[in-house]
Amino acid sequence: MHSRSPLPLVDLPVRRLTRGDLVSCADLSEGRGWPRDEHRWGLLLSAGTGYGIAEPEGKGLVAACVVTSYGPRLAAVGMLLVAERHARQGIARRLMRHVMEETGSTPLALYATPQGQRLYEELGFAHVGRTERVRGRFRAEALGSAVTTRPAAADDLQAMVRLDLPVFGVDRTHIIARLPAFSDRLQVAEENGELTGYAALWPSGEAHVVGPLVARDTATAKALVTALAATTDRPLRADVDARHEELLGWLVERGLEPGSRTAMMTYGIAELPGDATRRFAPLTVATG
Repeated sequence: MHSRSPLPLVDLPVRRLTRGDLVSCADLSEGRGWPRDEHRWGLLLSAGTGYGIAEPEGKGLVAACVVTSYGPRLAAVGMLLVAERHARQGIARRLMRHVMEETGSTPLALYATPQGQRLYEELGFAHVGRTERVRGRFRAEALGSAVTTRPAAADDLQAMVRLDLPVFGVDRTHIIARLPAFSDRLQVAEENGELTGYAALWPSGEAHVVGPLVARDTATAKALVTALAATTDRPLRADVDARHEELLGWLVERGLEPGSRTAMMTYGIAELPGDATRRFAPLTVATG
């Protein structure tokens, strides 16, 4: 009696991921040269929906990604990873097609590395902008800022949601409500008792990441970054919307070095919703 031939990897079933897959997801990240980021995976799997393809032997994952839903107007696709030994076999395309079928008519957004951009273009995604990553030791300015910032308090969350809504154009309450537990530091800027910006600092590998970074103007964004940087001895990292050239230049002046770039891409909409002039950096490029 002949044994059944194993399915080709591209034909293996896609399943929903749970927090029980956290270690396998982190293994995928580490295997591709990224920080393990179990902390970030934990947030993504609790706030979004994870999809993955399991190894045929049942040990670990061949591939994974996460979709963060913001209602019928938008969903963000992030952390699409394929194990190195299974790369270039059509698995990423298989997983993305599954995600697109699952999300139906909901517009999609993602941040693509140069290696992944061609695949997304072939799937119908359009390039609408880019982010630039900076990383390094932050040097504070000698002169202080005129902008007032302080650590966020529990009763700031509703005001943060109100501030965030027109900036991102979608309701992100389920993300913002998780920031106090996820972040090592959550800072707000205010003027005359009104919030004018907020930013979070969270750990990733040996660095601390600044994001999200929402601010009324560049001066407010600078003040929030400065306040967060003063609370850590780790290198800082940020993925800044490339349209904010002044902030990027200032971060380089303060000691951070330019690094990789990612393309902002959309499917089903011509542009990301919201107000890009106040959206300086995402929480993580995995959430849009």
